[in-house]
Amino acid sequence: MSDTRSVETSAPDIESAIEQGLRELGVARESVIVEILEEPSRGLLGIGARQARIRLTTAAPARPPAPERPAAPTPPVALPRAVASEDAVAEEESEAGEEAAAMATEDADAFGDDTMLADAQPVSDDELDQDARVGLATLEELLAKMEINARVAVYRAQPSGGEETPWVLQIQGADLGVLIGRRGETLAALQYITRLIASRDLQRRANIVIDVEGYKTRREKQLRRLAKRMADQALQIGRTVSLEPMPPYERRIIHLALRDHPQVTTQSVGEGEHRKVTIIPNRR
Repeated sequence: MSDTRSVETSAPDIESAIEQGLRELGVARESVIVEILEEPSRGLLGIGARQARIRLTTAAPARPPAPERPAAPTPPVALPRAVASEDAVAEEESEAGEEAAAMATEDADAFGDDTMLADAQPVSDDELDQDARVGLATLEELLAKMEINARVAVYRAQPSGGEETPWVLQIQGADLGVLIGRRGETLAALQYITRLIASRDLQRRANIVIDVEGYKTRREKQLRRLAKRMADQALQIGRTVSLEPMPPYERRIIHLALRDHPQVTTQSVGEGEHRKVTIIPNRR
């Protein structure tokens, strides 16, 4: 039996509708896919006003809150700067603008290749190249300094379109949600600093991706299904539909899922954390 559940909610604005849906499903924000079914409108002089209407879909069952217990509080996760040398810190500061600029470009181009994490396969230690070994050592050192009890397994994505595919460093263990963060923000930061330090050691860009307990793989599968469903909806109603704001990696998945669709095109709109994908029916 599938654990996927959905709920539709309405509220004066999108964020309120999302919060209402999360309460009904009993899950965290990072566990759901949000579909914007109808944008809110104030109407003219109050006439024709309508509420935001959304659908939340989750592939994970609701979890009851853990009982309180008299244990020492978990220290906040901080990505340590001390693990890098002074040169690495200086490089981090100088390259921050370049990284931000890359993330602001068209999403499919910002990540270089068409690799999807769901295609990754486990490999043996003998198969690891320099990128994988340096990335693995860097990530393990970061986790140790963060006092995170976890192990790292290395996977290799399958070749796609002749492009060099990245190494996937999969962090495995118990209670690792703290490494993911809201909408994957902590995971994105961990990947960024791991790549930065590994790239310094390699003297070139490290070809690695960081994941936690298959989080990105599950999100990828959900987003592929969402892309196809929302494309069908755009064709059915004959107008552009918008998805919720997403980080660049997730927008890229939507773009790639619909790249070869004969009847729709996709476009990213908005700025910063409000940037989102729109699905546009082709004119006949």
